[in-house]
Amino acid sequence: MSLFVALALAVLGGGAWLWLRDSSLVSVTRVAVSGVDGLQAGQITSALRAAARNMTTLDVRTDQLRMAVSPYPVVKDLEVSTQFPHGMRIHVIEQRPVGAVVAAGRTIAVAGDGTLLHDVPAAALPTIPLGVPPGGSRLTDPGARDAAALLAAAPTALLGRLIQVTTVAPHGLVAQLRNGPSIYFGAANRLRAKWMAASEVLADSGSAGAVYIDVTVPERPAAGAASSASSTGGSSAGVSAAAGTSSTTGEPTSTQSGG
Repeated sequence: MSLFVALALAVLGGGAWLWLRDSSLVSVTRVAVSGVDGLQAGQITSALRAAARNMTTLDVRTDQLRMAVSPYPVVKDLEVSTQFPHGMRIHVIEQRPVGAVVAAGRTIAVAGDGTLLHDVPAAALPTIPLGVPPGGSRLTDPGARDAAALLAAAPTALLGRLIQVTTVAPHGLVAQLRNGPSIYFGAANRLRAKWMAASEVLADSGSAGAVYIDVTVPERPAAGAASSASSTGGSSAGVSAAAGTSSTTGEPTSTQSGG
């Protein structure tokens, strides 16, 4: 008999919970949206509020919230919390534009993962030249994707000084600093280590006047003004490398990174 009573109570309790979970007693009526900015902010906020008001604070369906903002590539993720009994807070994590794809007179902001951000201002961003305007919501050109990843890995202090990233044989990825040298990265690997090496060379007074910095091998960065660096259009005169020594032959001068 006691087992039957226990089962009955469990069924009743479960039914009561299901009833409460979906009842108007805990329906979402107050929705606070934060973290969203830009031209689509109003549309994103409206879409999230409309979706949230079909839920309760005991039954939050984040998949439906993400579906509601899927037409907006600028939304990277959502953080959702509830305030019992009727409140919901949604924090929007936006894609950060790191560069701007330029093709056929069009300029489109792009995130580090290659997501195209059509409605994000792109005027002050470093450019990634393309021969053909990109279609869809993401970059498909491998070189452009690598360039976006390179910009995403750049230190904040240097990102604002960059004007363009291209792929140039035989140097691979090349980032051009405003009023500064080109930086040769080679392949799109070990990007943070390469940026760290480039930062160390730029911080060293011995690299002043360099036309290029080569961090293809980040443990052995080099600064110089070789006549072969056609992408920079620089002089073939020697310049000081980060180690403080000089090259008078136009050949790159290597410096061993600290650490």
